[in-house]
Amino acid sequence: MNDTDHAILAFENEWWHHAGNKERVIQERFGISPTRYYQRLNRLLDRPEALAQQPTLVKRLQRLREERDQRRAAAPRR
Repeated sequence: MNDTDHAILAFENEWWHHAGNKERVIQERFGISPTRYYQRLNRLLDRPEALAQQPTLVKRLQRLREERDQRRAAAPRR
């Protein structure tokens, strides 16, 4: 994991302490779009190093991702 990966995990652990909305803070802090940020975060959640560094955070985010995926799969198609 590089410094940005570590910073992303730290940010996910503390982002609600920042004023403003999360997407704006992501762009200001990381210089990338929220879409790119979430793509990178999702890849990071599958890395054993991330789990070793922040097990509680990574497991919580994995669980939330799984729940979101299940809701999407169960939603009626239009």
